[in-house]
Amino acid sequence: ILKTEMYHREEFKDADELIDCIKEYIHYYNNKRIKLKLKGLSPIEYRNQALLAA
Repeated sequence: ILKTEMYHREEFKDADELIDCIKEYIHYYNNKRIKLKLKGLSPIEYRNQALLAA
């Protein structure tokens, strides 16, 4: 998913810029991306909800 959504669409000046973009993407993917399969929550919100219920 990372390659299709980010890497193939952008050009990077150097490896450091690529690494920064990957870190930003991973943060977005885990914390802000809403998934219908996860009841409209982000993956982190869904995991936290499951931990609180246990």
